[in-house]
Amino acid sequence: MSKLLVTGATGNLGRHTLQLLLETVPAERLAGLSRSPERAADLAAQGVDIRQGDYSDFDSLVKAFAGVDKLLLVSAQAFTDRNTQHYKAITAARQAGVKHVIYTSIQRDDELGINQVGVTESDVFTEKTLRASGLTYTILHNPMYLDQIAGYIGTDAYETGVRVPPGEGTMAPALLRDLAAGNVAVLTQDGHENKSYTLNGSEAASYRDIATTLSTIHGKPVPYLPVPVAEFHESYLQKGIPEHVAEFLTAWVAGVGLGSFSKNTDDLEKLIGYRPTSYREFLEQNYPSIAPRTTNESVPST
Repeated sequence: MSKLLVTGATGNLGRHTLQLLLETVPAERLAGLSRSPERAADLAAQGVDIRQGDYSDFDSLVKAFAGVDKLLLVSAQAFTDRNTQHYKAITAARQAGVKHVIYTSIQRDDELGINQVGVTESDVFTEKTLRASGLTYTILHNPMYLDQIAGYIGTDAYETGVRVPPGEGTMAPALLRDLAAGNVAVLTQDGHENKSYTLNGSEAASYRDIATTLSTIHGKPVPYLPVPVAEFHESYLQKGIPEHVAEFLTAWVAGVGLGSFSKNTDDLEKLIGYRPTSYREFLEQNYPSIAPRTTNESVPST
C-alpha cells in the first residue's frame, strides 16, 4: 500500500492538505512531517503517522521518508536557508526511495525578472535541483493566499481606502483549502508526473478592481489610493514590524501591481474539479465591515 507524506504537517497548507486527504484516503496510508509532532496530536489521533523531522537535519529526513512513495514538499519559511533545507529534503527523499516529490513553489513571471524577496531565488534553485534529481516531480506554483488578502490591502480599507504601491498588475488569489485540494489531487491521481502548474483562484483583479468591489460590498466609495513604495514600507515599520519582514511584505504587495502574479490559468480548477472561490465571494463573506451594505430592505448582507 503506497504511503503519502506531507511535510509542514502543523503549518497552514500542510495541515489543510492532510485534513482533506483524510476525507478520501485511509489514514494508514498517510504520514505527516513535523519538527514538533506533539503539535499534530489531533492528526495523529485520526490515524495519521506523524513523523519527527527537520529540513536542517538530513538524517531525520531520511528516517522520516522511509517507505514513502509520494512526498509533498511544502517550501520552507522565508528568511531561512531555503536552498540548503530544500536540497537536503530532495536528497533525503532520493536516498529513502521516494518515487515522486511534489513541491509547492510560488508563482512568478520569469520574463519580468521581479525578485520576490525571500523566495524567488530559492524556488528557482529548488526546482532546478528537483528536475536534476532523477525523481519524478510535480511543481505547483502557488498564488497569493486569499485567506490573507487583508494583509495586502489592510483591514481598514473602508475607512482609509485601498492604499498600496502603484501598478495595474493583477492577481487571482486562492483559498488555502482550494490549494490543499490541488495538492490532494496530485498526491492521489496519476497523470501529473514531471509537470508544472500555475495555480489561481477563479477571478483576477488589480488593486483598483478590489477597491471597486469593496465599494459595491460596502455601499459607499472605497477609493484606490496608490502610495510610493517607500511610504508603504514605512507604514509597516510604524506598526513595529521588523525591517526584514517589512521589506518582504512590501515586495510582495508591490509585486502584484508590477505583474508578478498576473499569470492566470485554470490549472487549479482542472485539478480539483470545481470552481475555486473568487476574491469577490471571499471579500463579500469575510472582509471586515465597518458599516452594513446598503440594501433595499436596509438589512446587513450575510
